[in-house]
Amino acid sequence: MSDRYKDKLKLVIKHFPLNSHPFARKACQASLAAHQQGKFWEFHEKLFANYSALNDEKIEQIAIELKLDMDKFHSDIKLPEIQAIIDRDIRNGKEIGVHGTPTMFINGKLINPRTSDDFTTIIESELKKSVNK
Repeated sequence: MSDRYKDKLKLVIKHFPLNSHPFARKACQASLAAHQQGKFWEFHEKLFANYSALNDEKIEQIAIELKLDMDKFHSDIKLPEIQAIIDRDIRNGKEIGVHGTPTMFINGKLINPRTSDDFTTIIESELKKSVNK
């Protein structure tokens, strides 16, 4: 789907680690540390593919698989700027009523697609509205 809409949509990820998941915040930190090396999306995809098995070892394994500079990764994961991004995203999420993940908005409206077809239908509808303006 990303290639289909690549020139028409802007995807924004906001971090909202749930307290109920012991490695959620660490996963956010790791994805942002991977971003420092241009590997956010790859890291993000692997985190979600392994969400039920996340732990320190799995996060480390993903970083190694992606051939990250491990010294930089370990340093960046602790950066105050990364902590600030996550804290800001949590505050913003709470302000707009986010309670869980994933939560999706299109053009500022909360959506709840059940399938990828539902998601595509909503995107197509919003794109048509923007063309007709």
